[in-house]
Amino acid sequence: MSQPIIEARDLGIRFVRNRRRQLRLREMFIHRGGRQPQANEFWPLRHCTFDIQPGEAVGVIGKNGTGKSTTLRLIAGVLIPDEGSIKVRGNVAPLLELSAGFSNDLTGRENVHLVGSLHGLSPQFLKAKFDEIVDFAGEQVQKAIDTPVRHYSSGMKVRLGFSVISQLHHPILLVDEVMAVGDAEFRQKCYTTIERLLAEGRTLVLVSHNESDLTRFCTRGLFLDKGELKLDGTVREALDAYNGKPVVRT
Repeated sequence: MSQPIIEARDLGIRFVRNRRRQLRLREMFIHRGGRQPQANEFWPLRHCTFDIQPGEAVGVIGKNGTGKSTTLRLIAGVLIPDEGSIKVRGNVAPLLELSAGFSNDLTGRENVHLVGSLHGLSPQFLKAKFDEIVDFAGEQVQKAIDTPVRHYSSGMKVRLGFSVISQLHHPILLVDEVMAVGDAEFRQKCYTTIERLLAEGRTLVLVSHNESDLTRFCTRGLFLDKGELKLDGTVREALDAYNGKPVVRT
């Protein structure tokens, strides 16, 4: 078996309620095992160990607040773990908060170039792909492409963000409930794009509550409950565990 493209070992992250995450200088020099827990802290994810191989399509399954989106953000490098480690061997195309990086004062056209450049796309590539990106985003976005995005609906921002990020040639694709946003036509475009990327050998990590999406794209599932990885198996086994059904391993 090849080297994992994503490797998590005893992964954990700590949040403090009603306070921004802070790295206190003294905590950098004190062993975590001797640190006294604060009353208002909680661990959205802890003791989580898994490997994902290149080309795998893995669904992350669980109720709201069980650490699914946190896992994706740790893979993306948006969050830094407090315990354990995560190694990601390849660049990541994050279909997470798709309007992140947009400047409300810039037009849609200007934001395509801004967000694309932030993710490493060259000006020449963006110029060549611009019409394709805007066409994918749909008629509403096409008509408003030279309007500041502060006037866009949230759905328009998501469609434009997906259009840009899906152009990345990175080997790892992270998707967090993107297909729950937008109309049926846009969702079908998302499906077609993800199927194409999987056919190219990309690695997919998908967070979704939609069972048909999970079974459509994923062969493997990680079931999270209360911030812990309870089952690592087929997507069907993970869904059965999530739904409270007996898990029969074959």
